[in-house]
Amino acid sequence: MSEFRLFLKPGREKSIRQKHPWIFSGAVDKTTGDPDPGETVEVYDSRGKWLARAGYSPHSQIAARIWTWDPGQAVDADFFRQLILQASELRKPLKEYTDGYRLVHAENDGLPGVIVDRYGAFLVVQFLSAAADRWKSTLTMLLSRLEGVEGVYERSDADVREKEHLPAFAGLLHGDEPPERITIREGGWHFLVDIREGHKTGFYLDQRDNRRILHDLVSTFIHNGNVLNVFSYTGAFAVAAYSAGAIHVLNVDSSQAALEAIRDQFSVNGLTDAPQAFQAGNAFEVLRAFRDQKRQFDVVILDPPKFASSQKDLYKAARAYKDINWLATRITRPGGLLLTFSCSGLVGEDLFQKIVFSATLDAGRDAQILNRLGQPMDHPIRLTFPEGQYLKGLACRIL
Repeated sequence: MSEFRLFLKPGREKSIRQKHPWIFSGAVDKTTGDPDPGETVEVYDSRGKWLARAGYSPHSQIAARIWTWDPGQAVDADFFRQLILQASELRKPLKEYTDGYRLVHAENDGLPGVIVDRYGAFLVVQFLSAAADRWKSTLTMLLSRLEGVEGVYERSDADVREKEHLPAFAGLLHGDEPPERITIREGGWHFLVDIREGHKTGFYLDQRDNRRILHDLVSTFIHNGNVLNVFSYTGAFAVAAYSAGAIHVLNVDSSQAALEAIRDQFSVNGLTDAPQAFQAGNAFEVLRAFRDQKRQFDVVILDPPKFASSQKDLYKAARAYKDINWLATRITRPGGLLLTFSCSGLVGEDLFQKIVFSATLDAGRDAQILNRLGQPMDHPIRLTFPEGQYLKGLACRIL
């Protein structure tokens, strides 16, 4: 048991008893023992009854993240070893299909603030809370012992670290330096991943199932069609569309470097004869130009970055999602497909559907939802932690 204690204000223990893993600063009455950032603290209600054991984050709005509700469970190397093995066991069914997947999904796997993505023989880790960062060396050692791991690379350069008063860091933690780009397989496709400079940990692993859904929809409804892939990044959706029979894909992204990487994605997938069409620019401006030009596409894919990082951003984010979906609906031909996503956790499924509905209504169109899109099984959502559901999307047929 830790010598440090955190006491909640009266009436603020309900969510903890329901096993939500976050304790917000406004719920904290006091701490005793002056714990350092990341220190393990014992959590008590206002009457002095023990509730949980948590990692302390004094500078964050989330003042503590719970490790365990079991009073007999010590937070030590064995605790973390068991959770990592449990997470690894859950992903075993994926290994026949892909060697690129999320190995640890933070709170949803019982490890708040810890993200681990696997790309072949290399693990890319993010330590996003003070407590996760405090256990970095132990977690790195345990991860390095997993079967087939040749190197562990850190990409703790996410903005959320600033809220914990943690500096950004990226670099090798253990083992071999990764190659400039790692090739992963995903079903019959291959993707090149730059884990040093790529977005997040290098690749959008969370869109795996949705790439397959796009492939199936294009092959069923839009064979020989033309596709607009907005926020294309390095072109994984373009590979899925071409392999399903699309005859032309235009990739739009603000990053010229990302667009240039798409050529290599085509090459490793045997798509060297596919038309290589790229346009660098602001997505909103590009879509407005297409609307004004009365251009039409058989399929439009919208996979924008997070528009809402906090509650105060929500109204502005909703307006942005509506604007971009209104534009996309206007340039999707009748009978065509719109695949639209939000990765903003604050924008729930119901709100997102209402936004897309409003956008299509204002565009003078009607639509059918063919598929609801979301996270794959290696991005599980803990029932007691609805915040774990961040990715949602709709595959719509425009009428």
